[in-house]
Amino acid sequence: MHQSDLSKLSLFPLTKDIDSRGHLHIGGCDCVELTKKFGTPLYVFDEVTLRSKCQEFKTEFTKRYSNTLIIYASKAFLNRALAIIFKEEGLGLDVVSGGELSVAQSVDFPCEKVCFHGNNKTADELKLALDWGIGRIVVDNFDELELLNSLAHKTGAKQTILVRLNPGVDPHTHRHTTTGILDSKFGFPLATGQAETAVVKAMSATNLDLVGLHFHLGSPIPDTSSYQTAISLVLNFAKEMKAKCDFHLAELSPGGGFAVKYTVDSKTPGIADYAEAITAKVKSLATELDLTYPKLIIEPGRAIVAQAGVALYTVGSAKEIPGVRKYICVDGGMGDNIRPALYEARYEVLVANKVSDNEPTNVTIAGKYCESGDILARDVSMAPFSTGDIIAIPVNGAYSIPMSSNYNMIPRPAIAMVKDGKARLIRKRESYKDLMRLDSI
Repeated sequence: MHQSDLSKLSLFPLTKDIDSRGHLHIGGCDCVELTKKFGTPLYVFDEVTLRSKCQEFKTEFTKRYSNTLIIYASKAFLNRALAIIFKEEGLGLDVVSGGELSVAQSVDFPCEKVCFHGNNKTADELKLALDWGIGRIVVDNFDELELLNSLAHKTGAKQTILVRLNPGVDPHTHRHTTTGILDSKFGFPLATGQAETAVVKAMSATNLDLVGLHFHLGSPIPDTSSYQTAISLVLNFAKEMKAKCDFHLAELSPGGGFAVKYTVDSKTPGIADYAEAITAKVKSLATELDLTYPKLIIEPGRAIVAQAGVALYTVGSAKEIPGVRKYICVDGGMGDNIRPALYEARYEVLVANKVSDNEPTNVTIAGKYCESGDILARDVSMAPFSTGDIIAIPVNGAYSIPMSSNYNMIPRPAIAMVKDGKARLIRKRESYKDLMRLDSI
C-alpha cells in the first residue's frame, strides 16, 4: 500500500480494514460487495464509530464537569435509525424544524432532552413542540418571544426556554458557517443592548421560564480560544443580569461547531481539547464572578457523525486534458454532497477495490450533474483507475445527506448501516417514481 493511502485510512471509520484483495472493509463489510448489493452512490455508516463518538463526548466533558448534557445537533444528519442510537447512548437532541422534531417523536425520544433551535420557527412548529412537552425552546428573536408566550398561554403551559445570544465573536471559519458575529441572523446581540432587553422581557413573560443562555459561534471552529472568549462575554453578561434583574443562570450552552479532520493534513483540536477549554473556562470564571456553576449543554453534530460516514461511487467516464487535468467522473456529485461547491470543502479519496495498489496518479473527481462546479475532490492522489472501480470518500457523515437534492431529477442515494459484518438499509434509494410521487397534473 502506498504511504499516502495508508495515511488516508486514518480518516475512515474506526472499523476500517483492508483484505488480501485490497478491498476496503467498513464494519466488517466489504465495500465492493456493499455496492453490488445496494448500488451506488451509497452512503455507509459505521455503528461502532457513531456510538464511540457519543461515548467520547460524554466521557471527556462529564469527567471534567459532571453536570453536562450532550445533545446531538440533528442538522448534521438525522433519520430514525440514528435517533434510536442517540437515544440508547443517553444523548439529547438539538432540533431546528418540525421535521426533525417529528423524527424524534417517531422513536419516542425523551422530550425533556430535546432543545428546539432556529431563527424563524413557525407557529405550527412551536405548537407541535408545546403539545409534545418539549424540554427546551431556544428563543432567537423578539417576535418569537412574543409568539411563544402567547401560544404557551393558550395551551396553559409554562415553557422552559433559553435565550440565544450573539456574543460578537468571529470563530475564523467559512463565512457561510459563521453565526456568532454581530452581523448575523441569529441571536440577540450583546453589543447593542438587545440581549439585555430580551432577558428582561423573557423574565416578565407570563408563560415562559427563562433558565439559561445559549450561543453558537459557527462551524467548524478550528481552535478553542473562540469558545473561551465567548464564554467570558456571556458569563460577565449573566453577572450583570443577576445584579440588574435577579437573573440566575441555571443552564449555559456554548453550542457546538467542533471541527473534524477531513484531510490528512488537517490540524484540528480533539474532543478532549474542546472539553478542557470549555469546562475550565466556565469553572474558573463562574468562581471568579461568584456565579453558581450552571448546567452545561454541549451540542456536537459533525464531530459525532462525520467520521462514521463514507460515500461510495462508481467510476464512469474519464477525460484527460494534456498538460492541464485528468477528470474521473462518478455517478454522484453535488446532488448528494454539495459541500465542495458550497463551502470549498476538501476530501481525500481511495479506490475501494484497489487500496493496496501503488504508483498513485493525480486526478480530479467530478460528479455527473450539469454544473461546472460539480467537483467532489480536486487534484487528489489515488490508485490507477478504470471504469467500474469504486471510489470511497471518507468523513461524509455530516451535512452531505441532509443538504442533498434532486437536481437534474436524480434520485437521492441509499444509506446503509454496518456492524459486525452485517449491513442494513436505513434509507432506501429513491426511485424515479418517488421523484414524481407528489406531482399533480
